[in-house]
Amino acid sequence: MKPTVHDIAKSAGVSLATVDRVLNDRPGVRAVTRSKVEEAIAALGYVRDLAAANLAKGRTYSFVFILPENDNSFMIGLHEEVRGAIARSSAERTHIRIVDVPPFDPDALVDALEKVLAEKPSGVAFVAIDAPEVRAAVGRLKEAGIPTVTLVSDLPDASRDHYAGIDNIAAGRTAGSLMGRFLSGPFVGERGATVAVLAGSMLVRDHRERLEGFSSVIGESYPNVLILPVLEGRDDPALAETVVADALRRHADIAGIYSLGAGNRGLIRAVQKAGMSRRPLVIAHELTASTRAALAEGVIDAVLNQDAGHEVRSAIRVLKAKADGLPVIAGQERIRIDIFLKDNLP
Repeated sequence: MKPTVHDIAKSAGVSLATVDRVLNDRPGVRAVTRSKVEEAIAALGYVRDLAAANLAKGRTYSFVFILPENDNSFMIGLHEEVRGAIARSSAERTHIRIVDVPPFDPDALVDALEKVLAEKPSGVAFVAIDAPEVRAAVGRLKEAGIPTVTLVSDLPDASRDHYAGIDNIAAGRTAGSLMGRFLSGPFVGERGATVAVLAGSMLVRDHRERLEGFSSVIGESYPNVLILPVLEGRDDPALAETVVADALRRHADIAGIYSLGAGNRGLIRAVQKAGMSRRPLVIAHELTASTRAALAEGVIDAVLNQDAGHEVRSAIRVLKAKADGLPVIAGQERIRIDIFLKDNLP
């Protein structure tokens, strides 16, 4: 059963009127009380039915999702989640469409954002590329009053309205802590251990932030672990397989691999084909069919996962709220980092 405003009031120990004031961002609520109500909302998983409220007003939201079109399992899954939202759109009084752009191509992304600006939809969500021209395009959308949400990868100092994704520095730090602990013991000799890092492209902020977090933990806590120069696989399985296989040939002492982007199918194939007497420890991102199988088979040791479905639903909720001039409930939109090992696969 879905939680109601009565459940929120009971959990927070406040009146229904107070809950209503918080939900509608009206004055007259103390900060401590507002915090208690927001915590209850987040804990209960309460989701406002804005669609029902807008049914009476006859409003339909028009949203555009701009997504990179490439062959990696996570982005394929992200597309599927948006298509699921499209299938629900009539019931939720939304009109959603997907615009595909080449991956890691700022010019193509800017062109798509400019076309969205001309259409003036209710809001746009997109996977960001950290480039000045992209930030400028987002600024033009902001000036036109079109809400924007970045998905998976954020923009620094941009005028976007919300970011729907995990804390990527925290994710990188988590991966660094896991790698350092896993490598302790037999994998680390007197001269230390060597770790390879596979990224998609350092153009995107999420990959840079994950590397920053990973490198900082290794440097702080595991100084005997050497991180090799980053390999870029463009989130393409075939290219990822090539660059990882080449690195394993050139560096026979690689003890660990951190895959901070996608392209994991290629990474898995490269490790399986290497025929090493002692395969490297592997930490990757996103629980997909391929990484799940690799965890079960012992080819990958840990997977850090973000819920693409939660991110898409969050983006839609935020865009609706912004279109309606309503506040965003931070606790409800927080995307958590899940850690999966072979032993706790769902």
